[in-house]
Amino acid sequence: MNPEAQALYEEMKASLGKLVPDVELYYKSEIAVEINQLKKERNAVILGHNYMEPVLFHSIPDFKGDSLDLSRKAATTDKDVIVFCGVKFMAETAKILNPSKTVLLPAEKAGCSLAESITAEDVRALRRKYPGVPVVTYVNTYADVKAESDICCTSGNAIAVAESLKSDTIIFLPDQYLASNVAKETGKHIIFPSIGGAVPTDTLLDVQMIGWHGKCEVHEKFTVEDIRAVRQQFPEVVVVTHPECSPEVVAESDFSGSTNAMINYVRDSKAPHYLVLTECSMGDNIAAANPEKDLLRLCMVRCPHMNMITMENVRDSLRNNWQVIEVPEEIRVRAFQAVDRMIKIG
Repeated sequence: MNPEAQALYEEMKASLGKLVPDVELYYKSEIAVEINQLKKERNAVILGHNYMEPVLFHSIPDFKGDSLDLSRKAATTDKDVIVFCGVKFMAETAKILNPSKTVLLPAEKAGCSLAESITAEDVRALRRKYPGVPVVTYVNTYADVKAESDICCTSGNAIAVAESLKSDTIIFLPDQYLASNVAKETGKHIIFPSIGGAVPTDTLLDVQMIGWHGKCEVHEKFTVEDIRAVRQQFPEVVVVTHPECSPEVVAESDFSGSTNAMINYVRDSKAPHYLVLTECSMGDNIAAANPEKDLLRLCMVRCPHMNMITMENVRDSLRNNWQVIEVPEEIRVRAFQAVDRMIKIG
């Protein structure tokens, strides 16, 4: 092992030794050195989402964070190549914001159940059904859906975005649970109509939010019964959830927020135990960053799409210019307006 790989191995072992087998740390440290060299050769920046596997997350990204953080980094980077260690809609967002750059997604297909739950035609149909009602679209959507929207949001700024429209009624897409949690937080009445059906009996005077039936295949798995079972064994546990969980799960928790907000909450608070209900690799990453804190394990719910992003794929992506993300300019320009408005909200 060369000195650079040895140093990286020792660094990762100090933070990940209790979470990742030693043989994996040893092997992946050598791949990380290859990636860092390719990054220099291609003048590339690597963006790593909070859901990345621990060895990748703690080694090669130049910037780490949630969707909003990484969107900002993608918009302002001066590097020639952006490697997005996330899923397809995130890489598309980077291309929307910085079209002159080469954007690489190091996986053949890293999708998202939320992004795939709605189409651009669905948004157009909702606009026809509710003319004049502004559309807020979660950033977890594909570029053509963003292009049909007035503004995007993340889980961290969803309430601020909704309130920024100053509209009596908004369409909020596509996450049923995030929309329900925002509606509850802001005291709004929400409905979930079908596109093909009749206009609901609720009039728009009665309705402040119109939602959609999309769900995250990871966060929908957590239940109130799970939380209560853990509280019975650990009465002093602090439960931290993502707002893509159901409103019932969020109500049963002690704190709910975006991935960055969850990370900061665990870091800055003091409790005997924590139960973090989100994608399991992020739980590992929080545990690695806070070795003095007791993070309980409920289950191993791994996002199958995020799991496609591996160290080997990042290396091959840089080496072979693999999985270049393109967004048609007509769609990109319209989607840019919605994403740019989101970033300016903060």
